[in-house]
Amino acid sequence: MKKQFMFFLVAVFAIFLGSQLTEAVLLVPYWQSLSAADFYSYYQAFGPTIGQFYTILTIIAAVIPIGVSVYLGRIKAPGFRLALTSAVLAVLFVACFYVYFKGTNELFYLSAFSPTELKSELIVWSQWHWGRVGLECFSLLFLILALTKKELTR
Repeated sequence: MKKQFMFFLVAVFAIFLGSQLTEAVLLVPYWQSLSAADFYSYYQAFGPTIGQFYTILTIIAAVIPIGVSVYLGRIKAPGFRLALTSAVLAVLFVACFYVYFKGTNELFYLSAFSPTELKSELIVWSQWHWGRVGLECFSLLFLILALTKKELTR
């Protein structure tokens, strides 16, 4: 695999991770600072756009380690197990969406939480998000290790 392409794959994944960190340190605290009425109004206006943005980035980011692991497996490269670990972590960070975020985000659209429940739910949402960011960090780390190991053994 060409070094430039490997760099591109890592850069794209890192951009995704950066966007997730931005959400964690900027958007979530902003959401938590809003009143329930303001949060629901904001979420109605911007939730679909935020959702589309993160859906596209998440799919692209998850496909990268999966594709790299398939490629390294096919050529029987030494970095295959590291890439496979990255791919499993990618599947897990995508699964987080279906396990928690999908349903909770729907409830945000429905303005389903009382003001007190919303404050608590945004804390839980933040905790899930940070857990997901942790999975993404490890996925990126294993991706870099896989690509580096593969390249070093050429």
